[in-house]
Amino acid sequence: MRYNGAMKTNDPRVQENLDQLCRGLSRTDNAAFIEAFLRSILTPAEIADLAARWALVKELRQEKPQRQIAKEYNLSLCKITRGSKELKKKDPPMLKMISLSN
Repeated sequence: MRYNGAMKTNDPRVQENLDQLCRGLSRTDNAAFIEAFLRSILTPAEIADLAARWALVKELRQEKPQRQIAKEYNLSLCKITRGSKELKKKDPPMLKMISLSN
């Protein structure tokens, strides 16, 4: 497969590279290093988007109304609904990450 721009979601290299990143991140417990890595690989806008998505998950967990979250973080209701659906799944990874981050 020839590379001609951004990878598409169905590109097998997406999973391959995500696996490598996850393995690397799982091998460190150095939060400062992980933050430095994320800031080096993501743009400031991507960092802000990631932070907002994490904030919305925490707000949903505390049962804050979706419209209030949307207004406070300037997020679409689609993003918030997606987060809400993920939290409703059986044994959601988001809840585990919340507990790990405290």
